[in-house]
Amino acid sequence: MIATLKGRLEYRGDNSVIVNVGGIGFRVYAPSSTLNQLGTIGDEASLYTHFHLREDNASLYGFISEKELVLFRDIISISGIGPKVALAALSALDPEQLVMAISTGDSEFISQVPGIGKKMANRIVVELKGKVDKQWKESVLPLTTENADVVSALISLGYSVREASQAASRIPTSSELSLEEKVKQALQQLTGE
Repeated sequence: MIATLKGRLEYRGDNSVIVNVGGIGFRVYAPSSTLNQLGTIGDEASLYTHFHLREDNASLYGFISEKELVLFRDIISISGIGPKVALAALSALDPEQLVMAISTGDSEFISQVPGIGKKMANRIVVELKGKVDKQWKESVLPLTTENADVVSALISLGYSVREASQAASRIPTSSELSLEEKVKQALQQLTGE
């Protein structure tokens, strides 16, 4: 129904903004990653949106990128998971981290998000793994199970999933190397040392 919004930012809250479009103020709920990139009151804001309609509520959700919007829609397509949980996931993890966790089956990583327990994290992994692998195939490189921990460690250090995946894929496959040694090798590749 409402695919995008472009207008002046009138209000910033903890989990929403009001965007004035042609004299009409739209309250848009958004993850913290989007809120952090919107600028200040009076700035122009542009958002990809999802209109969520239930019998007792109509809400608008906004995202700075189309990738976030697609991931949000994928998460809420799972029975029993609503927009609040999807926003919590996208607020706690950036899309690449979430995609990598789903792709590698790391439900433990996803269960660290407030409001998502182990059972729900497992459902997210099981129900979205195939979708994520197809939609994000250029972002997520195939990983061996042993290198998934290296990628997770690099992501937690602030590297993108793509950078972490590429560095981990260049590490020699050796069971003699500890996780710490593998992370050190990957960091050397990333920093060019």
